[in-house]
Amino acid sequence: MSARRRAALVALLLALCTAAGCASVPESSTVQVLRQIGSGDDELLPPGPAEGSNPLDLVRDFVFASGSSAERHGAARRFLAPEAENWDDAAGLTVLDGQFDTVPAPGAAGLATGVTTIRIRGTAIGRLTSSGSFEPGQSTFQQDVTVVRRDGQWRISNLPAGVVVPLPVFRDNYKPVRTWFIDPVRRLAVADQRHVPSTPSRAQAARVMELLLAGPSPAMLGAAVSLLPPGAQLRANVTVSADGALIVDLTRLGDLDQPSRMLLAAQVVLSLSEVNVGRVRLLVDGEPLVPGRQDLTREDVAALSAVVQPAADVPGLVVAGGRVRQLSGPEPSAPLPGPVGDGSFDVESAASTVDGGRLAAVARSGGRRSLLVGDGSGRDVTTVSLAADTMTRPSWTPTGGEVWTVLDSAVVARVLVGDTGEPRTGQVNADELAALGPIADLRLSRDGVRVVAVVGGGLYTGAVVRSIDGEAAIRNIHRLRPDDLGEVVAADWRSSDSIIAITRTGEMLVAQVSVDGLVVQPVLSNNLTPPLTAIAAAANRPLWVTDQTGVWSFGGGDQVAWRQVLGGAPDAVPLYPG
Repeated sequence: MSARRRAALVALLLALCTAAGCASVPESSTVQVLRQIGSGDDELLPPGPAEGSNPLDLVRDFVFASGSSAERHGAARRFLAPEAENWDDAAGLTVLDGQFDTVPAPGAAGLATGVTTIRIRGTAIGRLTSSGSFEPGQSTFQQDVTVVRRDGQWRISNLPAGVVVPLPVFRDNYKPVRTWFIDPVRRLAVADQRHVPSTPSRAQAARVMELLLAGPSPAMLGAAVSLLPPGAQLRANVTVSADGALIVDLTRLGDLDQPSRMLLAAQVVLSLSEVNVGRVRLLVDGEPLVPGRQDLTREDVAALSAVVQPAADVPGLVVAGGRVRQLSGPEPSAPLPGPVGDGSFDVESAASTVDGGRLAAVARSGGRRSLLVGDGSGRDVTTVSLAADTMTRPSWTPTGGEVWTVLDSAVVARVLVGDTGEPRTGQVNADELAALGPIADLRLSRDGVRVVAVVGGGLYTGAVVRSIDGEAAIRNIHRLRPDDLGEVVAADWRSSDSIIAITRTGEMLVAQVSVDGLVVQPVLSNNLTPPLTAIAAAANRPLWVTDQTGVWSFGGGDQVAWRQVLGGAPDAVPLYPG
C-alpha cells in the first residue's frame, strides 16, 4: 500500500472515529454516558475520494465511507457518478467481518477502456434491519460495482441497492441501545437490542421513539409486547425544554389504567436513558402520562425492569465429586449440608435461584438421571417425576417458580415449583430447536424472556413465548457466528445482552458474544488447559470455567491471567444463581 493510500485511510478512519465515538456492546446493564442530547456535536462528513484513486482503492474507500449514515450516506455518495445518484441506500445494511477485498471482477474490461467492474469480497456476519435490529447470518459475500473514468477521476456508476460496511466501521458509527418492551406475563420491562446511528446525537432520542412506536424486533416477537398501541404516535417532534427535560408528547394511546401507564413510562424512560436522556417529560395529549409526575427519570421506573441479578451475598456454588459445594462465600469448597452435599446423591450439576432460596440438582443413579428440587440450603430436597439417560444442568426462571432442563438432548422439560404442594412437571415446545440437533446446554436469561442453547455444537438464541393458558415455547431461533466460534461446548448469560461461551477453537477458548451475534470477542485464556467443559457467568462477577485441572476464575480489569479457585476437579460444574 502506498504512503498516500495509507494516509488517506488513516485520515478516513480517524474522522469516522472522531465523528461517532467508539460504540461497543455493553457487558452489563450499566448505562454508559457517551454524549448529551443537544450537545451540538454534528461533525463534518468524512472525506470523499482521494485525488487520483485507482478503481480498487476507490471502491474500498467507498465501503469505509458507507459507515456514516448522515445525510443519506452523504460521505459515500461523493464516490458516485451522476448516473448513480438514485442509489437506494435504505434497502438494508450488510455487515462484513473485519476483512474484505476489492478485486477486478472476472471478465472485467481493462482500465484503458474507461469503464470496469470491481468485486467486493468478504464474509457477511449479518444485516441491520430497518427496525435497527441486527439479524445474524454468516455467509460468503460478494458484490460487483461498475466504475467509470470521468475527467481523469474514477467514480462508481452502478451498484446494487443497500449498504455494505465492515464491522469495525459499523461499530464506530452505530451505538447499541436497549429498547424496552413488556413481558406480558410478568408485566415487567424487558430489553430488546437495537442499533442507532451515533451522529447526529441530537437525533438519537427521536430514533429511539420511532423504534418504540414500531414495536419489538423480530427476535422478540411473541415474547414481549408494547403498551404503545398500533395507532399511537408523537404529537410533535421530541424537544428539550428550557430546564433540560426531554419532552415526549404522545397521542392515540387509548384507555390505560394506572399500572399500564407506569409500564409505558418504563418503556419510554428506560429506552431513552440508553441515549443519555436523564429526565423525560412524558405527556399524553399535553397532559402528564402519570398523573402528578411531570418528569420521570430512570430511577423512577427502575423497579419495573425484569432484569434480575444475583445479590452480592448469594454465593456461587460448584458441583464436584458428586457433591454440591460452595465456591464463593465464607467457606469455599465446603459441601452443602443435607443430601446434595453429604454424598446421599451422586450429583452431576445444579442450579440455585437468583435469591438463593431454592436449589435444583441433577443426580446420577445406575446410568440414569433424575431431578431434585428443594430449598437453597440443600437440606430438604424432593425427587421430581422426571427421568432420562441425560439431563442438562438446570436453569431457573427469575421468579424461582420454574426450573428447566433438557432430557436426552431433545425434550425441554420444565418443573413448576410452588411454596406448597408437590412440584409439577410440564414440557416446553422446543421442536424448532431440537430439529437442529442434540441440545447439550440450555440457559434461561435472568429476565426470563430468552434462552441461549448449545445445539449440535452451535450457539443459538431464542425467545421464550408464553401463552395465556400457561404454555411455553422457544421461538425466533438464531445461530450466532458459526465460522468464528466453531464447536461450542457450553454457554451462560453474562447479562441480558451478553453471552459467554466456551469452545474447542484453540484461538478462542472463551468468547464473549453479544446477544444478537454482532460482536464476538475472545476472552483471555492463558493458564487454561483445554478442553474446557463448563462455564458460569453473571454481571459484575468473575467468570468461572472448568478445565482439565479444576475451576478457574477471571475478573477482567487489571487481572492478566486466570486464577485457580478449585484444583483437582476436572469434573466440576460451577454455577452462579439464576
